[in-house]
Amino acid sequence: MNPSVAVKIFEAGKRAGADFVEIFEEETRSSTLGLKSSQIESATAGTEYGIGIRLLYGTEVLYGFTSDDSEEALLKLVQTLAFGRIAGKPSTAFEFAPQKRVADYNVAAFKDPRVLGQAVKQDFLFRADKAARAISDKVVQVGASVTDSCTSITLLNSEGLNMAFDRARLRVNVTVTASDGTERLTTHEAPGALGGYDLLENYSPEALATECAERVLRMLSAGYIQGGQMPVVMGNGFGGVIFHEACGHPLETESVRRGASPFCGKIGEAIGQPCLTAIDDGTLDGVWGSLKYDDEGTPTQRTVLIENGILKTYMSDRVGAAEVGIARTGSARRESYKYAPVSRMRNTFIAPGKDSLDSMIASVDNGLYAARMAGGSVNPATGEFNFAVDEGYVIRNGKICEPVRGATLIGKGHEIMPRISMVGSDWEVAAGVCGASSGHIPVTVGQPTIKVDQILVGGR
Repeated sequence: MNPSVAVKIFEAGKRAGADFVEIFEEETRSSTLGLKSSQIESATAGTEYGIGIRLLYGTEVLYGFTSDDSEEALLKLVQTLAFGRIAGKPSTAFEFAPQKRVADYNVAAFKDPRVLGQAVKQDFLFRADKAARAISDKVVQVGASVTDSCTSITLLNSEGLNMAFDRARLRVNVTVTASDGTERLTTHEAPGALGGYDLLENYSPEALATECAERVLRMLSAGYIQGGQMPVVMGNGFGGVIFHEACGHPLETESVRRGASPFCGKIGEAIGQPCLTAIDDGTLDGVWGSLKYDDEGTPTQRTVLIENGILKTYMSDRVGAAEVGIARTGSARRESYKYAPVSRMRNTFIAPGKDSLDSMIASVDNGLYAARMAGGSVNPATGEFNFAVDEGYVIRNGKICEPVRGATLIGKGHEIMPRISMVGSDWEVAAGVCGASSGHIPVTVGQPTIKVDQILVGGR
């Protein structure tokens, strides 16, 4: 972005009465190599470029974007956004400090996918396929993929901000399908982190494929659960997806400022038992959902949302913080230049506690051990959720018994939180992708093993 063109954009926005003008310029190169049926099925790569311009009138947001970076097109975009607004005059001259450039990943170790190309991924994919098929002849299909992205962003605003970000992420996926001749079941693992092909060394395709194959075979031979209200011990890592969906979204100021959250006005109140502490942390080194600065240029931070059961704050962006009356938490995020930023999660998790898995299981007479969660759905305004259990076991007389499938967990997030009575120490996080009003973004969910005293379990 030419600084002189940026100044003209700011002047045009201010003349149209805007209180704040922002320019977000982005170029992202991404690629995926995928395997299925023991052969390379797909190889895709592409580059996307564009510029987004945001005008704020108080907390009213006007946003537009274009892939035409000419001065004429950008000024026309400002005029279109501000059409009908009362004209004013720029109050000050716009000056930029020297540009600050930030990389979210480990620069010293970074192996650039744009240089190394697709061939580097093939060995990973074929090793995963071979390992899964070696477990059992009931494994009828294996899918695997490696996806990378490299993004360069320039962010300028009418307050003098001048920053550039380099972001890179890598994610692998292994999916295994097994069949007993009558039914087919599928499960997957999909870890990810910040960086380039240097990260492939952190993932064993054999370990991921073996874990998937063994899990799906256990569930293939399982019977179906008898549903009802019961205590549930929920596994660590991706089990945190329920907190993310049912409680994380209602704790974003994007929900709170619209009055669409069950947690509105409850800062300082107890919403859980003293064993519950929940955090959204954008600073975890190398973790999939981390970033050093958010998409408004605010430093990210470790934001304690719930501490010992007490609601402490919300996740906020510029607009949300102003409307709700809290400090910015560095939570403004967007999928790309096509979206205006709003408050979103980064790495959101229930913090580790002191209870053991054995003690949780021993405390349950009849219930469910949801060792691994799958996908589901949630209504952010009400917190109502419905999530499938990928791997489940009956708990009977304080012991883990036979595997069961077909279980779903049904409830409302703000009602489930007070029922979390035990929190383990086996904390883990898992990579995911979250979709909301500012697009699909990389996030991390997590938790240790937890016990929920009562939840509705749907069965077959």
